[in-house]
This record gives sequence, C-alpha cells and structure tokens, in this order.
Amino acid sequence: MTPTLKAPVSLGGAINPPKPSPVAHLTAADIEALGKELDAIRDEVLSTRGERDAKYIRAVITNNRRLELAARGVLTFSLFPPAWLLGTAMLSVAKIVDNMEISHNVMHGQWDWMRDPKIHSSTWEWDNVNPSELWKHTHNEVHHTWTNVVGKDKDLGYGVLRMDEAQKWKPFYLGGPVYNTLMFLLFEYAVAIQDLELGNPRLRKSERARRTKLVTEKIAKQGAKDYLLYPALTGPSFIPTLFANLTANLVRNMWTHSVIFCGHFPSDVQTYEYDTIKDETRGDWYIRQMMGAANIDGGAAMNYMTGNLSFQIEHHLWPDLPSNRYVEVAPKVREICERYGIPYVSGPLPKQVYEAWAKVVRLSFPNNFWADTKQTITNLPNRLFKRAGRVAGKVIPFPTPLRQRLAAA
Repeated sequence: MTPTLKAPVSLGGAINPPKPSPVAHLTAADIEALGKELDAIRDEVLSTRGERDAKYIRAVITNNRRLELAARGVLTFSLFPPAWLLGTAMLSVAKIVDNMEISHNVMHGQWDWMRDPKIHSSTWEWDNVNPSELWKHTHNEVHHTWTNVVGKDKDLGYGVLRMDEAQKWKPFYLGGPVYNTLMFLLFEYAVAIQDLELGNPRLRKSERARRTKLVTEKIAKQGAKDYLLYPALTGPSFIPTLFANLTANLVRNMWTHSVIFCGHFPSDVQTYEYDTIKDETRGDWYIRQMMGAANIDGGAAMNYMTGNLSFQIEHHLWPDLPSNRYVEVAPKVREICERYGIPYVSGPLPKQVYEAWAKVVRLSFPNNFWADTKQTITNLPNRLFKRAGRVAGKVIPFPTPLRQRLAAA
C-alpha cells in the first residue's frame, strides 16, 4: 500500500485545498525495493557490530561519570561565583549526555547485544523523574510504533498541544504556547505525567495507582538526591549547590525539549491519520518513519550532545542500532531518499526550533485563523478610508455630485 496523507495534512500551511502525498509517485514495487535496501543497511550494521561499539559506549559512560564527579567537586566551592559557574556548566553537560547519549539509547536496547547487565535496557534506571519502565512503554513501544499518527502517537503534542490540522480545535488549545513553555522548562515532569495516561479510560484503576506510585516515588528520590543529599555534601555551599543542581536540570530540560521538538515537529515533517496506515507494509513503515522525523545539521559535538538524535530519521528507522553508527548510515539513507524522491528533512538547530515553536503557535488557533487575520489586517486601511469617505461626504459641504460619490464609497 502506497502511504497516503489524507486531507487535512500537516505541511505547514492552510489545509484547503488538501496537498497531495509527497510519495504518491511510488509504486508498490518501488516501496518493496526501498524496504529491502533499508533492511540491507540494517543487516550490515548488525553483522559488523562488535568491540569498537562496546568500547564507545563504555568510554562515554566512564568519561561522563568522571565529568559529573569533577563537577560535584568544583561545586564544593560554589560559594565563589567562578566555581559555581564552572561547576554548573560541567554538571549541565553531564546531565545532558547521561540523558541523551547514554540513558535514552541504553533503554532502547541498543547495547543489549553486549550481554552486560550494567548496560542493559532491562536494568537501567536514569537520572530523571520519569521511571524507566513507564518511559520504555510510551516511547519505545507506542511512539516508535505509531510515529506521528494522530490519536495513536502520545508524543504528538504530549496530550496538550495541537500538532496537526486534523485534530479538532478546542478553546483549550489556545494555551498551546503557555503549555509548551512549561514543557520547555519542566520537560522531564511533563513526560512523567504523560506516562500516567490520565486520559486513558481503558487503564485499570489498579494500574493507574501503580504508575502514580512509581512516578511519585521517583520524583521524591530525584528531589532528595539533587536538592538535599548533593547540596549537603558541599557543607557551607549547600544553597549555591542546590541552585546549581536546579539550573543543571533546567538546562537539561530545555535542551532535551529542543532536540525532541526539532526531530519531530518542523514544518515539513509529515503526520498521518490512522486509516491511511492500516495495511502498512515494511516499506510503508520505513517511509512513514523517514517522513515523520527530521535531522539536525551539525558536527561531532552536536551529535554527541543530542545522543545522536541529530540523526532522528535514522534513529526512527532503526531505534535499536548503536547510536554511534547513525553517522555512518545517514549518507546512505539520504541517497536512497533522493533516488526515490522522498523528502529528507534536515536543518540547523535554530531553524528547526523556530519552525517547531511556530507550528505550536499556529495550531493553537483554529484552522485558517492566521490567513483570515492577515486578510483582515490587509483590508483594514481600505475599509477605514472608505468609512472616512462616507463620513466626510455627509458632514463636509462638498458639491452634491462629489458628496454622493463619497457617501456611496
């Protein structure tokens, strides 16, 4: 089945008239061939996975733990502003790397093949208020299965944002920019709340209570560690260390939110209605993953700090492949997209962030609101001029023919 995008579709503009699918030119044979090519790339990575990959993740974990330990040491002297600034910056980087390049990828099972219980998805718990068990369900199972499918992908708007014209507008969505700002600052808490599935009527009461217990216990544990234990270890620097931890968590939330939104919500990223994917083949699924994600342009530092989610397209194609291999397969995926005429969305971080936030603002209002508003503003000077002419024609003693023309304006 050739993937189709029923109107309305999210292509960054008004939904009328509906826009055709960017892959309407592909035949069933094309899609099958494409799927086989992508499967071959995956098989090649799996067959060459080995010691260099294991060394990579172990080195990342070791170096990041050393960085965090050094940051904690510097924060012992955080009563002095230079030490506070240096320690907070180091801790922010350590928390970002732990969240993005280590925990996110470990919990995807990218390193399970190593059979190392210390780096295994079944045992890993991250430095985050969201329990890993709940995150693995909503992210690995739900999001990566139903990528950008309206009503199925819980990450599409996180339950509070309208991210597609096909979603029925409600006055609640007017708060979109406010909701997104709060998520930007408190992203880990927003994800934890999302994983409770408060709006899911099919969730059993016992399961809801269990999830609530897991989340509240994890929030309490993280709070005690970041805002009591670690500050207490710095003695006289308790208060500045507390604010250093608060700042580092804030920085991590803002960075993670930006990376995730850049990877899923720029203007050219596609969304889907459930009816259009019911009979998806392997090739169809691959196409949806490629068109439902976007990459971030950048070098090695960008790749490392994003957990290689700067290759979000490749990550969605193969979420369980080692993250350090995405940089190798990305040129091959881009070449396949170009050859088959499939959009491959990629752009610099500032551009992607702007487009994602612009989409949030635009879709917080009813469809065509901005086009209608623009037309009203454009026509306002002409309407005011005509109104002034009618008034002038009634009160100023112009000659009768001119007064009649002004009054009729």
